Amino acid sequence: MTETTSRHLTAQERAARGRAARSRVPRSGHADFAPAAGRPDPVDIIERQSASRLQDLVPIRYGRMLESPFRFYRGAAAIMAADLAATPATGLRAQLCGDAHMLNFRLLASPERHLMFDVNDFDETLPGPWEWDVKRLAASLVIAGRGNGFRTAERARVVRAAGRSYRMWMARFAGMRTLDVWYSQIDADQLYATISARLDPRARRRMTRAMGKARTRDHLQALEKLARPVDGQLRIIPDPPLITPLGDFLPDVERKHIEEQLRDLIERYAHTLTADLRALLAQYRVVDMARKVVGVGSVGTRCWIVLLLGRDDSDPLLLQAKEAQTSVLADFAGPSDHTNQGERVVTGQRLMQATSDMFLGWERAEGFDGNERDFYVRQLRDWKAIPQAELMSPDVMRVFGRICGATLARAHARSGDRIAIAAYLGRSDTFDRALARFAEAYADQNERDHAALAAAVRAGRVAAASA
Repeated sequence: MTETTSRHLTAQERAARGRAARSRVPRSGHADFAPAAGRPDPVDIIERQSASRLQDLVPIRYGRMLESPFRFYRGAAAIMAADLAATPATGLRAQLCGDAHMLNFRLLASPERHLMFDVNDFDETLPGPWEWDVKRLAASLVIAGRGNGFRTAERARVVRAAGRSYRMWMARFAGMRTLDVWYSQIDADQLYATISARLDPRARRRMTRAMGKARTRDHLQALEKLARPVDGQLRIIPDPPLITPLGDFLPDVERKHIEEQLRDLIERYAHTLTADLRALLAQYRVVDMARKVVGVGSVGTRCWIVLLLGRDDSDPLLLQAKEAQTSVLADFAGPSDHTNQGERVVTGQRLMQATSDMFLGWERAEGFDGNERDFYVRQLRDWKAIPQAELMSPDVMRVFGRICGATLARAHARSGDRIAIAAYLGRSDTFDRALARFAEAYADQNERDHAALAAAVRAGRVAAASA
């Protein structure tokens, strides 16, 4: 039975479907994790991903992953996807983020210029078992907690709080009307008012600063940081290897070809926007572009920043065109319904986020190697603030985990059978406790995988570089 079909059942039938799943997969069974027999070498998995990436940037990816087990985990979504495929699953599916670690929950701007808290980064999004996102979030909390020196009991409380929040909010969404679920969102100011009393004064000051800083991280601040006048024309500032204008690494003929391709991409991608936004975009002209190194897990994928100007040099629009490859979940959850991987990313983001970047769209473009690749396009840095896990105390991380759990429940409730999932989870803390045990076991595995990458670098099997 598909999720679409299940929503045509009565609420009682959907709840019965969720409770029936307990007989197949007891909630306590989610505590189990052990490496599957014949588990692939984690370095092999990373290397297979790297084969389709820009080879001069791959060592930067490995260098970042080597920095700590948590940084490794952020780049190891493909490894965990294979591991999760061998864990118990209820058969209840939702649109997944695919990489729901704690730093992919953050403050974002809505098109109406409200500061929101939501899931971010949908490179791996795909429909799949809801448990996979929850377990990736839980393991990230434990791994970050270990990095901060939290005790085992403190880490367990953090994960149980996140699990309980997901469970309770899913129950709440199960009782709501469908449109009310769809309109539900987490406004940053309301969030602050709700949780500030639970934070110590230092944490409250830090959150206030983060919200204020997020509101300054707009297109004007990005322009000031990324561009400057050169011979009377605004140009992107080189910061190699992280930001490299085309002329700095491509011969003139290839540079002109890529410039033409990127200009064409921006023009054609506009057709994936609504008519009013196409009219808005048409008021801007492309003036410069550069290659950008992004994230940890995405290093080596093709990513371009494109500077456009409207009325004059003080009227900028910065777009990011990022390559979308096949989701790491596809081998285990099934292929995407979309032939363009950029469309897969955009569709998943719009399904999961309460409100998305109004310039979000997709297109296919030819690279200078002659191969066509899929891209999704969005604004670069629009009121974004990334949480700083290393500064969190156990109490602060527990509060943060609760917010992430609630946010993920809302994202899953929009596409999955919220009534069945809520009925499966029930009112007891059985799942929450199982989740904490799973997260500790997976954190152990992540440390072993991190050590395997370090050994591979020492042996000269792969090369790592800092940047």
